[in-house]
Amino acid sequence: MTQSMTGFGSKEREIAPFGKISVELRSTNHKFLEIVFHLPEGFLSLEDRIKKEIEKKIKRGRINCVITVVGTQASSVFINRALLKNYLSTLNNVKKQFSIKEGPSLDTLIHLPGILSLGESRVSAGRIWPHLSVLVRSALNELVKTRHKEGSAMLGHLKNRVVSLKADTDFIKTRFEKAVKEKTSVMATDEERSAFLKDSDISEEIERLSFHARNFRNKLSKNVPIGKELDFIAQEMQREANTLAAKTFDVAISARVVQIKSQIEKIREQVQNIE
Repeated sequence: MTQSMTGFGSKEREIAPFGKISVELRSTNHKFLEIVFHLPEGFLSLEDRIKKEIEKKIKRGRINCVITVVGTQASSVFINRALLKNYLSTLNNVKKQFSIKEGPSLDTLIHLPGILSLGESRVSAGRIWPHLSVLVRSALNELVKTRHKEGSAMLGHLKNRVVSLKADTDFIKTRFEKAVKEKTSVMATDEERSAFLKDSDISEEIERLSFHARNFRNKLSKNVPIGKELDFIAQEMQREANTLAAKTFDVAISARVVQIKSQIEKIREQVQNIE
């Protein structure tokens, strides 16, 4: 089933002794698969495991993965003593140079960049993964479900647009044959008729546009990621429509080509959001 690239999934659970853990996954449009993590302290080592779970289900889109933990066990506090020593040495030199009597307070020192941090507990991360993985998969399943739902709706719209596109193309084909007969019937010589057809014959463009429309419709039934293919086919349809617009000599055909180009533009907008 085709997926849209936009969706949302979330799950949370109280897991002792870690606290309440919440997993949120939000996806938006992107040419490729990009995963952005927002993880709490102590869980950075789990990034690769979470990424592999997401890659099993999602092929395209920008995925924001947000994990929050409330009521966790206290992390260890780490003081970078070597950096603190360098800070103090530099500050003492400044004090001597400018005859400053007061020294920095402890509160000032611990707020200097890089001095105070919370240590990552790899043991806690390893212990929590069996529980966290269940939440990640549940949130991921919910995300995929919403992407499928939106994808199904989009497929319905695309099918309707392709039906309209076929009707417009069939009209142009019929109208072109009639318009050519009307135009050439008043021409005096075969040379004049031949020159006219050479410059204004759109038979090939009509056939290619019809082929691309059929190919597009067939791709919609595939149960694989098709967004890139659909975008390519839509580009080809747009190219043929532009050629039709440039070559046609009939007002009725020109008006219908405008409708076709409008349909293709809307198709291209929609396929940008299909995986």
